[in-house]
Amino acid sequence: MSFTQLKKQLHWEYWPPFMFYLPVVPYALYLAAKARSFGFFSAVNPAIDGSGNGLESKFKTIQLLPKEYKPTSLFVEKKSNLNTLLKKIEESNLNFPLIIKPDIGFRGLLVKKIDTVESLKNYIKKYNSIDLIIQEFINYKNECGIFFHRLPHEKTGKITSITLKKYLSVNGDGKSTLLELIGKDKRAKRYVNIISDINKTKLNTIPKEGEKVVLNIIGNHSKGTQFINGNNLITKELTSTINNAIHKKISGWYFGRIDLKYNSFEELIDGKNFKIIEINGIISEPTHIYDPSKGTYLKALKSIKDHWFLIYKIGVQNHKLKIGKYTNFKFLFGIFLRYKKYMKTIKKLT
Repeated sequence: MSFTQLKKQLHWEYWPPFMFYLPVVPYALYLAAKARSFGFFSAVNPAIDGSGNGLESKFKTIQLLPKEYKPTSLFVEKKSNLNTLLKKIEESNLNFPLIIKPDIGFRGLLVKKIDTVESLKNYIKKYNSIDLIIQEFINYKNECGIFFHRLPHEKTGKITSITLKKYLSVNGDGKSTLLELIGKDKRAKRYVNIISDINKTKLNTIPKEGEKVVLNIIGNHSKGTQFINGNNLITKELTSTINNAIHKKISGWYFGRIDLKYNSFEELIDGKNFKIIEINGIISEPTHIYDPSKGTYLKALKSIKDHWFLIYKIGVQNHKLKIGKYTNFKFLFGIFLRYKKYMKTIKKLT
């Protein structure tokens, strides 16, 4: 094991998901006992299949959003014909580049920016055995994740987490090739295989001195994007904007994270120039926890625990108000089997 690999193993920011969720399982079981149901979380977001347990359709959930904040999206059924798809893209006034991803996915799974018809053809050919989504590429400069919840008896909700996303990039020195710059950069070299594949036509070019080269525009931690704790940006004004512009207009969504692109935070607060690229439910994370400069592993676990308590409160209240329904153990086991089967399919494709 190299020194870089060893550092990655010791740095909790890069630990596998089970290290963040396994320690919280006893608490989740305690909440299930209090609710008298293993499926108390299924009542949290009645508007989303399974309350957003990870196996819901991303295309269907994006339809919940108000039109002005929703990216143009196309559902691509598995085994779709490329020519038919190209016609649909043209009819929808979509232009390259595009974003393509699985309709069921998590943690940046197979998300890719597509620049040409040929690239689209290759992607569809490789992944045509699963349902996909094509979305417009939103050219706003910044991206963030905002975690929001509202208790059923309350008129307004609260923001509990803001994560600013810094795309992986390097700065040119006028001498080194892009590949050499990646090798010198502490963060970039951790993701050398991913970003080398994305930038394969540019690896031997020499960026000018001071030139910033963005290596990946997919705002996911697994793709190299740095997650920055932006909780200091939570204000009454931003909370009001999210309440009025989004949350009050989505019936049946009480808990989750919206991932959005925007030009400036000032415009975002004013409700201008932003679009939501995803809306997530109970499986979503308060991703500010992955900023090691403003927290610790134990603080990350506490944040996950606190959000599970919110899931419990909302689920129980929705159940009592007959807004949402609990599911039984058989249903939950079925979800697990569906997840295993789906991941097996994905593993074969990759």
